[in-house]
Amino acid sequence: MRRAGGWRQVAIAAVAAAVVAGGGMVAAVGDDDESAEAVPVAECAPGSRPETSIQGRVPAADVASGRAAQGYTCNTELVGRHGRTGGFKVQRYTDASGRTCAYYDSTRMFPLDAVTNLLNGNGLGVIVLDMTNPAKPRKTANLMTPAMLSPHESLLVNEERGLLAAVMGNLLTAPGILDVYDISKNCRRPRLMSSTPSGLLGHESGFSPDGRTFWSSGSAGFLMTAVDLTNPRRPRILASKPGVVSHGLRLSDDGDTMYVADMGTPSRNSVLDRPGLRIFDVSEVDERVAQPEIREIGRLEWPEVSIPQVAEPFERDGHQYVLEVDEFSDLFGDGFTFTTKGPVGAARIINVDDPANPYVVSDLRLEVHQPENRTDELFDDPGASSPLGGYSAHYCSVPTRDDPRIVGCSMIASGLRLFDISDLENPREIGYFNQPGKKGSNALSQPAWDVDSGTVWYSDATSGLYVVRLGETARALLP
Repeated sequence: MRRAGGWRQVAIAAVAAAVVAGGGMVAAVGDDDESAEAVPVAECAPGSRPETSIQGRVPAADVASGRAAQGYTCNTELVGRHGRTGGFKVQRYTDASGRTCAYYDSTRMFPLDAVTNLLNGNGLGVIVLDMTNPAKPRKTANLMTPAMLSPHESLLVNEERGLLAAVMGNLLTAPGILDVYDISKNCRRPRLMSSTPSGLLGHESGFSPDGRTFWSSGSAGFLMTAVDLTNPRRPRILASKPGVVSHGLRLSDDGDTMYVADMGTPSRNSVLDRPGLRIFDVSEVDERVAQPEIREIGRLEWPEVSIPQVAEPFERDGHQYVLEVDEFSDLFGDGFTFTTKGPVGAARIINVDDPANPYVVSDLRLEVHQPENRTDELFDDPGASSPLGGYSAHYCSVPTRDDPRIVGCSMIASGLRLFDISDLENPREIGYFNQPGKKGSNALSQPAWDVDSGTVWYSDATSGLYVVRLGETARALLP
């Protein structure tokens, strides 16, 4: 009996590894929670092109009539565009000379978009844009070292040191080749500092605020790896933590606490069971203690969870929070049976003042995420039934960790969504921008904020990078 059970666990682990490597596709369903409501619908100013159905929806009838091709805007307007494909991150950086650049990955999974990129002239790898004029992004380079060709969800910029880094990732997680570039002197022409197998396994990532430690999240390999970048020309593995099916790894301002989007653990109950937020003390890594211990100090689960993607820390009035977002929907309704109508986790704000006892403060959800609205009619909309997208979330961000009042989220088929979080317990939507194609939208990227121009930059996997200007109400919430 023990032996048979052991083989069952091995089989479950193998299935989990395969689906996680593809981007994090399954999780165990929590109990229904009627308290997780959609935020109030945005009030759109004159000049907007509002949605025609429930919040976040692009009806099939709108695609057939041509209405969807006009786009849906609410208190936003298009400023500029670039390319025809996009991946999972848009990053912004201003160098020592005052030049501002954008960096975005051009593919979801290399070589998935390679032919399209070559035919449209965008090129491969991570795209470098001069954003001196946000209305006319100008490409200055393609970064095509191994990790930059296939960074999956790992592309990050460290503001403190002016470093751009990513770990190679693909359907098999990939060898964790870590590429590090210096962008501090000239953001338009990144300088390769190193390309080494120090990441071990790739998928998502994290960066300590001081830029000395890069974390590689090898999700399907159940491994987190800390890499010393004190000398970016000579990356050095500091520590690894096995047994965690981690997604995004974000750290507190002092670098001592890490917030891990935990995708769950293979079990007899589910392909990935008990996903949620895990909090680790990584101070010994930060302090460069020999053989450092990475110690779990807190954990949180929530009923409507799908696949935790990332938990971004921020502070408000002396209190500590994380903005957590779940990707996709839960595809295995009872643990193993596939369903396209699984729960959507969307996003939430979590209080982490006491890391041992975190709790959910509020939810950021749209009407299309609510179980009562996920009907057969909804799933007839273009892209709505996709197991890797549809009406669900993927990435959210804030313009600053210090007292943010606004959140931007790429919510896949629903496009870019903007939320006022001035009242943390009662967030509300204040705008959106969605430009769907015939197969719907595929907004997957972590948005970047350009406060000076009052714009948000995000990418859609099938239509490239967008520069979106915020309306007056949203601009007033910027730092």
